[in-house]
Amino acid sequence: MMKQEYKNRLQTIADNVTNRIDVLLSQTDAPYDELKRAMAYSVNAGGKRIRAVLAAECARLFGASNEICIEIGCAVEMVHTYSLIHDDLPCMDDDDLRRGKPSCHKAFGEATALLAGDALLTLAFAVIARMPKTVSANPANCLRAAEFLAVCSGMDGMIGGQVMDLDNEENAAVSPEILTQTNALKTAALLSAACQMGAAVAGASEEMIDCLGEYGYHLGLAFQIIDDILDVTSTEEELGKPIGSDIENQKTTFVTLLSLDGAKALAQTHTQKAAELLKQLPDPSFLVELTQDLLNRRT
Repeated sequence: MMKQEYKNRLQTIADNVTNRIDVLLSQTDAPYDELKRAMAYSVNAGGKRIRAVLAAECARLFGASNEICIEIGCAVEMVHTYSLIHDDLPCMDDDDLRRGKPSCHKAFGEATALLAGDALLTLAFAVIARMPKTVSANPANCLRAAEFLAVCSGMDGMIGGQVMDLDNEENAAVSPEILTQTNALKTAALLSAACQMGAAVAGASEEMIDCLGEYGYHLGLAFQIIDDILDVTSTEEELGKPIGSDIENQKTTFVTLLSLDGAKALAQTHTQKAAELLKQLPDPSFLVELTQDLLNRRT
């Protein structure tokens, strides 16, 4: 795939997801304007919509309509945004900035931010549940997609990883194995879910769903390792959030465990494993570009 074609498709999916989320947030008659503003503020705060893009592209690969692709992308993006809102709260990472803007709790207060995250989480499952009606998706496939999202964002996935991450802050001797398990749950699980949800909603085979789950695992670990590297090598302007916080908080990361060069090498290894898995897919050219793009990102 040509680089410009890749960039155009990436932007088109992201724009379509953003526009659809705006519509979905406007469809409620609930009189809670402050809550809706907080939800919209966070979900439209920027970012490349990577998880939404993965879900949409994996659905497209197995024949889903554009409407189904975008709808499933919206669902995973809502869950991702909810997790960021909650991660930034004082009881978690206590971050004041997110993508160069005040975090949701700084802009709207802690209570509203907490509820905005809850509302996005629950709306995501409503979106999937309505897909047989809104975009003529297969009901059984939607149920399977919802299961992937629930498991990978719950205590056996993202939330479990956050618990481990908090525990690790109290542990001065976090091993590489524990750090890998933490980030496999906290970061990689939702990336795997995005891929599996897309494939499942399109009716892909179990073999392809499993392949994409493993792809998401390696992609997610590489993604987190690059995040650790950027916390050391990037700038606040590039990242849109404070840098150096891992060192300041004496947090164990892949960089502190392996050195900067060691972390870069490990990110490359996981990226190569992810790329190798893509060879099993019917048309992997877009995902090949995305995989390499994430390895080389600066923001």
